[in-house]
Amino acid sequence: MIRLDPSIPATRLQRIALSLLLAAMAPAFAATSDEIARIERGLRQPVALASQAATRTLADEMRRLNVPGVSIAVIRGGKIAWAQGFGVTHIGGPAVTADTLFQAASISKPVAAMAALRLAQEGKLDLDADVNTILTSWKLPPASTGEAKTSLRQLLSHTGGTSVSGFRGYAADQAVPTLVQVLDGAAPANSQPVRVEAAPGSTFSYSGGGYSIVQQALIDRAQQPFDALLANTVLKPIGMKDSSFAQPLPAALLARAALPHDATGKPYAGGPYTYPELAAAGLWTTPTDLARFAIDLQRSASGGKGVLSPSMARTMLQPVKKGYGLGTMVEGAGVASGFGHTGSNMGYQNTLFAYAGADKGGDGVVVMTNSANGGELAGAIVRAVAFEYKWPSRQPRLREAIALPEAAQDKLVGRYVARGLGEFTIERRDGRLMVTPPGGRIEPLHAESPTVLFVLAPDLELRMEGDGGRILAGSREVPFTRAQ
Repeated sequence: MIRLDPSIPATRLQRIALSLLLAAMAPAFAATSDEIARIERGLRQPVALASQAATRTLADEMRRLNVPGVSIAVIRGGKIAWAQGFGVTHIGGPAVTADTLFQAASISKPVAAMAALRLAQEGKLDLDADVNTILTSWKLPPASTGEAKTSLRQLLSHTGGTSVSGFRGYAADQAVPTLVQVLDGAAPANSQPVRVEAAPGSTFSYSGGGYSIVQQALIDRAQQPFDALLANTVLKPIGMKDSSFAQPLPAALLARAALPHDATGKPYAGGPYTYPELAAAGLWTTPTDLARFAIDLQRSASGGKGVLSPSMARTMLQPVKKGYGLGTMVEGAGVASGFGHTGSNMGYQNTLFAYAGADKGGDGVVVMTNSANGGELAGAIVRAVAFEYKWPSRQPRLREAIALPEAAQDKLVGRYVARGLGEFTIERRDGRLMVTPPGGRIEPLHAESPTVLFVLAPDLELRMEGDGGRILAGSREVPFTRAQ
């Protein structure tokens, strides 16, 4: 308890009180301009050569990748340390600030999952019941092979066996379907019907369609529009004042939004696409608000007070299959255990990552961009933040490279076909190997051995075997053969 001396003049008392209040409100770690400047200069690729410590600047990478704008919020010690915008909302438009709105894309999923878990916590939903016992305005048709019923828990963890991985959205001049039309794949929906294609609980298969079922189930049970339900159960309680599931975004808010751009930096005609699949992709927000969301989940998971109880928060962060919990990707162990999600809508690419609880350091970062190329930039920013604050994960992977004789390089040159991905080429330019991955840009190709080749960005490896081999990209492994 602070005791005030009555002999101190009132004006001085007011100044002291104000100082104490500001100190209490200050973040646990105050960011310095030097820290932010080092992050701006220190963008790192996912893989780095052990013999080099190559970094790139934020400004250069925004130009190289045609990303007009980016916004960043950093969490330290369970509080927002700093938030800042870079670039512009659109070419010739105003500067991006910490208050600029972006489409969260699939980062909508953890927010929607938290709403479902809160209703379950309040006894209004059974996570393990057949979802058709919750749905009233639409029913999930049974699988033709008669599998077990699909539950909300399975839908939230992408283990419900449902179809439709993602959604393309609707341009400004296109008709927008109702949610039921989306679920049935009926015109004017541009996606296939959402149906059960695998035995529920048997495997992980990412399904935005499953989250659209969750959306309809929450609407039916709460008897509220989805945007109002999410505002009441998650957004307002957390203090996410700049967030909304309104689609399309009202004109008054659109003036504050970053507009979407394609991979060449060209704006999408008509502005942002509309996503009626709100639970899967419909949130408008800022990195600061998503940081508040992550902090609330960190606090609950550490035993504190948040939207979810500690036990329900830990349930949300418990992996079910393939490192995915209920609405969140989960990774690492011990002090490196964390959660997060990426998001990709037309012209928006975003990343959220945070350590799992205050006892793990309470750090995290959110990056949002208004470009189809923003995912690569967001990853580089996350690694720069991780390096600056000495995080136990999210650092570049160091690899050794050797020099291949020209004869060995010549044997690798050619066209290849990767199953399900298409063609890619290996060529020699100025005495070095270069690769153009399927759907990617040309990149230098390094050799760990005569049969193990890799690029620095994206994190991609080629393992040569005879006239073909395998592409390794993250958890994916795809065979390829030399083109005839």
